[in-house]
Amino acid sequence: MQTDLTWEDVTVQVGADAIRGSLVMPQGGVSAVVVVHPATATPQRFYAGFAEAIAARGAATITYDYRGTGRSGDPRRLRHLGMRNWMSEDVPAVAGWAAQRFPGVAHRAVGHSIGGHALALGYGMDSVDRVALVSSHLGVTRQIASRRERLRVGLILRVVGPVLSRLLGYMPGKRLGLGEDMPGTAMLEWGRWSRLPHYFFDDDSMEAAARAAAVDADVLAVGASDDAWASLHQIEALISRLTSARVEHRTVTPSQLDLPRLGHHGLLSRRSGDAAWRPILDWVLAPVPRLAA
Repeated sequence: MQTDLTWEDVTVQVGADAIRGSLVMPQGGVSAVVVVHPATATPQRFYAGFAEAIAARGAATITYDYRGTGRSGDPRRLRHLGMRNWMSEDVPAVAGWAAQRFPGVAHRAVGHSIGGHALALGYGMDSVDRVALVSSHLGVTRQIASRRERLRVGLILRVVGPVLSRLLGYMPGKRLGLGEDMPGTAMLEWGRWSRLPHYFFDDDSMEAAARAAAVDADVLAVGASDDAWASLHQIEALISRLTSARVEHRTVTPSQLDLPRLGHHGLLSRRSGDAAWRPILDWVLAPVPRLAA
């Protein structure tokens, strides 16, 4: 941990439930605030190094766990929460907290996987004009190129996950080596969307197409060339829906970072570090030109 930064616990209420997060503050004044919206079953501690790197550049940075994961509540008690609740309730709640805590500065966001889904659907975007979507894609199982990975993911999302979620009320991700435990409803919703040709865009209750088309922001979409889930094709399938946004799309290869692999989490991991983070943060923290009135 960098000694010139300060860490603070954050609690954001959503009804009777609490989202637990962390705020990393730079010394001196705050030039901007960045909320890091996490991937599914990925604990906020995974983003600690990335958050420190952002704060070292003068921006207050918030990481957190979705309700029913990590520090934000027992998935058994919150078994009723779906992925849609994380996107439509948790993401705006944390973004709103940040807007109230830090008025008068630029508000930016980084969304990893489902965190990027939420931003692409306009959730948590009221005060944000510039976002990075990292490894965010349409998670359609049949689009996974590797037959072995396709079968593995299909087994988890369509068989093991649903069976355990119905039986236990939650998905025991820790015991299965799949990250954090999560509410059963979230696991079931994930599995159902993964079978649809266009993921949640085929779920009429999400109103996803209209929401994505209404996003008016600067968007950077970044993916890893060896990510079996968020492939180039599936990232493009998501950002093609952002018809009102100004989108830049980049693909990073492991060789560019002198690493053997990146995968779905590599771009934000500590082992990738500054070589991966610097280009993302240069873009996220850049000033947004204002049109003359």
